[in-house]
Amino acid sequence: MRSRIYFILAALSLLSACKSDKAAPPEENVEPSKIADISFVMTRTLPHDINSFTEGLLFHEGKLYESTGATPELPTTRSAFGEVNLSTGKINIKAELDRDKYFGEGITFLNGKVYQLTWTSKVGFIYDAKTFKKLGQFSIPREEGWGMTTDGTSLIMSDGTDKLTYIDPATLAVTKSLAVSEDGYTLRNLNELEYVDGYIYANIWMTNHIVKIDATTGEVVGNLDLTPLAEEAAHNSPGTKEMNGIAYNPETKKFFVTGKMWPYIFEIELK
Repeated sequence: MRSRIYFILAALSLLSACKSDKAAPPEENVEPSKIADISFVMTRTLPHDINSFTEGLLFHEGKLYESTGATPELPTTRSAFGEVNLSTGKINIKAELDRDKYFGEGITFLNGKVYQLTWTSKVGFIYDAKTFKKLGQFSIPREEGWGMTTDGTSLIMSDGTDKLTYIDPATLAVTKSLAVSEDGYTLRNLNELEYVDGYIYANIWMTNHIVKIDATTGEVVGNLDLTPLAEEAAHNSPGTKEMNGIAYNPETKKFFVTGKMWPYIFEIELK
């Protein structure tokens, strides 16, 4: 019995020695992230209607516009868009959809018209940008409509995936699909959009982050964490939902940001 124990101990010792002599695998060379953390300074706080379920936010001819959706469990919400009164946060509604048929999503202005997405109805609407009279409608080329912006030539929409879809406003045909990636990985849940000087800023659904996307390559080059603003909004109004809404003011070079049913719109300056 004792000899058998000695044999086992010797074998274990030999096995341990073999393991210790084995070279450890080399560490993988991991490239540092190329994505910059974007800092900001909050320069002003403005009121926002806590009944506004924000789906789009933008400046047009010096005025702030907001589009909203109507969700069944929140009877005070509306699928509408219009100019925001900066003193009250209320929307002066220019057009409204039947909340029992459509859930309003993002909007954008282009070539004298307003284009409005809906969520799952696969139909968008077109209005005159001066009178806001409905001019027609179009088929949304994706399963869902989320955010919308423009580079001055194309309509650019998100649909909750990693793809941004470019649409010709004259023919309403898809001209390009841009895949968005972050450090080489697919980035999904792109929501509200804002095009600024060759970059697209996008809310990432259910987060407090806005990413800055190179509109040529689809690569994320910057990340903006607005958690402090989201926490301030939630502290003062417990009914707040996720962050959504980016508007760039070309006159001041500052952004307005908000969220669904937030009590505030924050003006921020990026550093």
